[in-house]
Amino acid sequence: MIIAIANMKGGVGKTTTAVHLAACLQNLAPTLLLDGDNTRNATAWSQRGDGFPFRVANETQGAKLARNFEHTVIDTGQAPSEGDMRELMEACDLLIIPAVPAILDNDGLALTINILRSMKAESFRVLLTKVPPPPESEAAELRAEMLSSNVPIFSVDIPRLKVFEKAASAGTTVNNKAIFTSKDAPRAARAWDAYQTVANEVMSYDNKTR
Repeated sequence: MIIAIANMKGGVGKTTTAVHLAACLQNLAPTLLLDGDNTRNATAWSQRGDGFPFRVANETQGAKLARNFEHTVIDTGQAPSEGDMRELMEACDLLIIPAVPAILDNDGLALTINILRSMKAESFRVLLTKVPPPPESEAAELRAEMLSSNVPIFSVDIPRLKVFEKAASAGTTVNNKAIFTSKDAPRAARAWDAYQTVANEVMSYDNKTR
């Protein structure tokens, strides 16, 4: 399965989602992460530690490497154009749109969805990321808005947790228990469980479309 991660707005957890989704999928079958961002954030992340359990490569290498992997996750570049989005939709089985529940970020989400709908795209799904804890209600409000507009959305939110930053600094993912203190462990487990739910829904989507 080929999964692309994209949004017209930056700072929405795109690379965090690509890395953790690839890690979850690697537990199911060999997975390749293609780093299509000019800043090569995913590549730099993988080089800060002992490496990931999955392969990280750039898009140029992807054409040759992808045949050896069951799943390919594409971390796309910043601010893709409408043409870029069209090419992505043609190249992937599912496009994931990370979205932060905040007014300025929602403008980028709306632009992305409008572009996809203008090209009659159907194989995409929104993922709410960096979601703050209650009593903040922006995530619930955005989810309700997406559902009322018939925008497909993952059932789980990715919480706003500092364990993601700690994992990135250590060059690993949040399921690496060695880097967390006992105080961090429950939050890390919660973060990992959220992405495992995303991976399960991705696989369910794949099974339905086959």
